[in-house]
Amino acid sequence: MMNRLLNKLLRRHISTWQLAGFVLANLCGMTIVLTAVQLFTDIKPFFSGNDSFLRPGQVVVTKRVNSLGTLTGASPAFSQKEIKRLEQQPFVKSLGQYTPAMFSVFATIGSQSMGMEFSTEMFFEAVPNQYLDVTTDKWYYDPDSDDVPIILPRAYLNLYNFGFASSQGLPTISEKLAGKVAVRLRLTGSHGVKLKTGRVVAFSRRLNTILVPQDFLDDMNSLLSPNRQPEAARLIIETDNPADERIAQYLKEYNYDTEANDADASKTAGLLRIVISIVMVVGLIISALAFYVLLLSIFLLLQKHTEKIDNLLLIGYMPSVVARPFHLLTIVLNVVVLVVALVVVVLLRQWYLPMFGDLYSPFQPSAFLPTLLIGLGILILVTLLNYVAITRKVSTIWHMHE
Repeated sequence: MMNRLLNKLLRRHISTWQLAGFVLANLCGMTIVLTAVQLFTDIKPFFSGNDSFLRPGQVVVTKRVNSLGTLTGASPAFSQKEIKRLEQQPFVKSLGQYTPAMFSVFATIGSQSMGMEFSTEMFFEAVPNQYLDVTTDKWYYDPDSDDVPIILPRAYLNLYNFGFASSQGLPTISEKLAGKVAVRLRLTGSHGVKLKTGRVVAFSRRLNTILVPQDFLDDMNSLLSPNRQPEAARLIIETDNPADERIAQYLKEYNYDTEANDADASKTAGLLRIVISIVMVVGLIISALAFYVLLLSIFLLLQKHTEKIDNLLLIGYMPSVVARPFHLLTIVLNVVVLVVALVVVVLLRQWYLPMFGDLYSPFQPSAFLPTLLIGLGILILVTLLNYVAITRKVSTIWHMHE
């Protein structure tokens, strides 16, 4: 009887348009919040992928070479004190070192039997993998194999194709073809010689050096030149904003130079983060306002029927029983909003994911689970707040006669 009475009161006096307005407002807020969460989750590869154009900026720092240093033979390498001091600067997120090879490298391509053989002296360096701007499953060192993966600057290939090859009438080389060419390497140090076979596995846009895996270079340095300790002549720092004025001031103060920076990409990434944050805040505000509208609607409904609810309480019905229909109403509305919002997010995701794939070929969409969990968390939070508010209002009516 109690449930039928309250349901009848709800059907007669609650405004359908009022509830529809709440549902629409809450749906907009929930959709914006969940879309922003899913969008932020999906674009993480743009910020974290090694070859992403929106990665945090990287700056390569070197000591300035001058005539006095050349005459005195002063080393351009950084001391541990200088490295530690730079690492502690507020604009530095992380710092890595270029490790140089302490042995000579002689490379040969082709053979005399083929009628074409190129040989040259070259050098190797290594950086921690986190600073690479390429992604390849071939970037590893196997101590039991003679194969060595190599990363070359893309500028080297461009110089050959559009400068040397065109002027000498030689054929141009694509990246795919370059990866199939074996390079015979002769590594010579004070303690022996090692023969290896190098293969180009990728081309770097940012790192202007010839890279080999860090563990390979460490092994060869200790094996071929154990008496020489490698010193870092170049440092690579990761920063949120390579255009930060503090970086320029620090470089000027300590007479350092920088090879290049990624200011434009970093600004784009920062702007994208700000936009997503603003969208999420706007969604939360809309959701909060929609929650307030629902709460106000329930309060008005309870206020209209204070006398009837009071009578029901006086004849023996518990406050929890009287409040139950209002709790069910809010739960049903909140669940409907969440389900519809999730459907809308899925549809929006199907629209923008192909565009992300076009922008960044290695892009892989993230899981939908985080968005679902956040949506359920918001649903539980809002439902609990509604439950507490309705229960307190009914309890207030219950205690009016005490």
